[in-house]
Amino acid sequence: MSAGGPAGRSGAHGPLRGREPFPDAARRALADTQLRQNLARATRTIRARRAEVVGEVPDWEALREAGRAIRAEATQRLPELLETLEAQVVARGGTVHWARDAAEATRVVVNCVQATGAREVLKVKSMTTQEIGLNTALERAGIRPVETDLAELIVQLAGDTPSHIVVPAIHRNREEIRQLFRQHLPEAPAALGDDPQELAAVARRHLRQKFLRAPVAISGVNFAVAETGTLVVVESEGNGRMCLTLPSTLVTVMGIEKVIPRWRDLDVLLQLLPRSATGERMNPYTSMWTGVTPGDGPQTFHLVLVDGGRSRALADPIGREALRCIRCSACLNVCPVFERVGGHAYGSVYPGPIGAILTPQLTGRPGDRVTGSLPFASTLCGACLDACPVLIDIPQLLVHLRGVARAGARQGRRPPSPSTLAMGAAAWVMADGSRLGWAGRAARLGRRLPAAGLPPLARWLRTRDLPTPPPETFRAWWARTRRGRS
Repeated sequence: MSAGGPAGRSGAHGPLRGREPFPDAARRALADTQLRQNLARATRTIRARRAEVVGEVPDWEALREAGRAIRAEATQRLPELLETLEAQVVARGGTVHWARDAAEATRVVVNCVQATGAREVLKVKSMTTQEIGLNTALERAGIRPVETDLAELIVQLAGDTPSHIVVPAIHRNREEIRQLFRQHLPEAPAALGDDPQELAAVARRHLRQKFLRAPVAISGVNFAVAETGTLVVVESEGNGRMCLTLPSTLVTVMGIEKVIPRWRDLDVLLQLLPRSATGERMNPYTSMWTGVTPGDGPQTFHLVLVDGGRSRALADPIGREALRCIRCSACLNVCPVFERVGGHAYGSVYPGPIGAILTPQLTGRPGDRVTGSLPFASTLCGACLDACPVLIDIPQLLVHLRGVARAGARQGRRPPSPSTLAMGAAAWVMADGSRLGWAGRAARLGRRLPAAGLPPLARWLRTRDLPTPPPETFRAWWARTRRGRS
């Protein structure tokens, strides 16, 4: 291990990291009291900031509707916009590569880096590079990736994986970060404390020498403007600006859904994103570049367009709505499930409510026991829809993908779960008035039975209260009190 610490583990190619269903992973996460404290503190802070800055905007709902319209148009016109983007990037001196999946994308990026002879590359925080397992692919080729975002650096030093879209190290507290820096960064003094400014200063000293000597950088994309061929990255620390201007070669990896039609669309999206993501009125650093400018910035530019299951999602008239996501993480910060179990429990690069609807579609395995469990990782409370800046109806998509998962499970001939059998029985009873009446009478008789002692109910009742059925059903009361009346 070098002084810089271990490279971050990206897992297998694709948006999944593990092969464990959500309920099993969540059960372990719930037992981690430190994790729950870290998550609760961080999400409360972000929610409070967001509420404050959103409340300052008198036309916030109109902005959300405008954002929804922009992203919906981009989804509907995706093939056309991508061709326009390619033409504009090429016309301005860039090179565009198309990748069907993670394997193709990583192969392209590795080839681009190897062509420069570089053995170390800088990276700007990017969910897409996590999705395709780029760090692992680079390491196998003998190339060391260096994460320059502070939270991503923390995750990399720990040999960990991100647990949040915008705040990847949300699951770690200051004391844990202090220990990591003392262990892995030679710039860290022996008396290093856990003050955030002191920790940031150590990371700054460590990264500054990297910025000054690295010939190649790899970035993600927040938005890509088809009209002009302009790529946009927003960030809060300045590391992105350094990576996008100092190296001589820049490789940008982009999920194809990040394209938007027009330059003026940024006026809306750059108001929605920072407020929803970090509770800021605007991002401290918004970097934009269009192709190559002689004598200014990187002189070689590669844009890698990654499909990775997005075309498959686009083919679903309901599921395609997930592609409107602008990766702000607002849905994670308000989700009661995420707040209690964190991002790792989802076993996906994309955690939380958006991951629960995006991951099954990108993997193309909605009936799989792992991906199929993600749409059920929700209470369907609707808080995610209320928070989404582009009005993605996440609850509706969760219900839709639950149906897809059930259908896939039946095709795989897996035995139905007890909950599936119970819900099927309830649907059969409620579909007929006579059956519903008999069920009411049976429930009344069941008042005398110790429900908690019944094997089918005992486990369910460990965390739920079963209401006592009334002594008389509504139907019986109606028949008794209304008999003979017109």
